[in-house]
Amino acid sequence: MQIELTPAQNSFVELGIQEGRFQSRDEAVRQALALWEKRERARLELLSSLDASERALDAGEGEGYSSEDLVALVESVRKRGNANLNGN
Repeated sequence: MQIELTPAQNSFVELGIQEGRFQSRDEAVRQALALWEKRERARLELLSSLDASERALDAGEGEGYSSEDLVALVESVRKRGNANLNGN
């Protein structure tokens, strides 16, 4: 298969090779495709999870939350995210 890259993409790949991140152009493309595949798998898992959640809600299996509950949830997620970013 022949792949035509833009001049900017060619420069980006060449820089990666020069800096030792890739051994060849083929390796750079394989890694890019692997990352794309990983991202697509995660996207499909998320969509499947959202579909399952929607079905559960339609079946009346959801829980009600107050405004205060949602504020507390958002704060909890923010704190965990910051802790993860800070390596804790």
